[in-house]
Amino acid sequence: MPELFIHTEGHGDTHLVLLHGWAMHGGVFAPLVAALAGRCTLHVVDLPGHGRSRDCNVSLQPAACAAAIAARVPPALWLGWSLGGLYALEAALDFPQQVRGLALVCASPRFVRSSDWRYAASPEILQDFEHALATDYDATLERFLALEALGSDSAQADLRQLRIDTFDRHRPAVRALVEGLAVLERSDLRPRLASLAPPSTWIAGRRDRLIPWQAMQWSATQCGGTFTCVAGGGHAPFIGHTDAVVAALNPLLALKPA
Repeated sequence: MPELFIHTEGHGDTHLVLLHGWAMHGGVFAPLVAALAGRCTLHVVDLPGHGRSRDCNVSLQPAACAAAIAARVPPALWLGWSLGGLYALEAALDFPQQVRGLALVCASPRFVRSSDWRYAASPEILQDFEHALATDYDATLERFLALEALGSDSAQADLRQLRIDTFDRHRPAVRALVEGLAVLERSDLRPRLASLAPPSTWIAGRRDRLIPWQAMQWSATQCGGTFTCVAGGGHAPFIGHTDAVVAALNPLLALKPA
């Protein structure tokens, strides 16, 4: 079975695992990798069914996927963006000795709205994407990328980069997209936040149209984490506001390796 693809670059005793969002691959973190490679060793993961892990059959269910990644990387800080945040959070809960610190970027313990959770997307949005995938793959991804960039004060540049990462390099498998939507729709890690052991930072985009910043602010209060809201950021603030994201990460990056 093809293995999970993990690209390692940079140098230093501080290790950082990067987990991308739905329909993307690790290449989306290029601005962050460029900013941090001189300070730490980066392990950039392509999630199963995505990027160069397109043919990897590891499950995208959070517990199984987090375990597969944890088995391949040294003890490290973990950063998860969007869908990737669920895997980073799951790993921090299940393998606290492996996850020295946790950064969640535009990621939430629950991605869909419910009667007791309003800081989230409508479940109909995810259902519409799933139905549309069956008829028009490209148009469905284009709509999603537009939502990711929407609101950012660098929206055009963000969307241009997201299009390059999605359509020009390593297009994701449909089966992985469907499974990823199901994970987003069903996962709810809110009840476990109080037991989160590693230090955490939650980084939101004030203009994010997919995950309201209040979801990350609330999450930080539940686990004693820190919260940063990037004023002009949309759903991918590390593209257009790399310096602000790095500044928010600095306290975690300053932690002494075990």
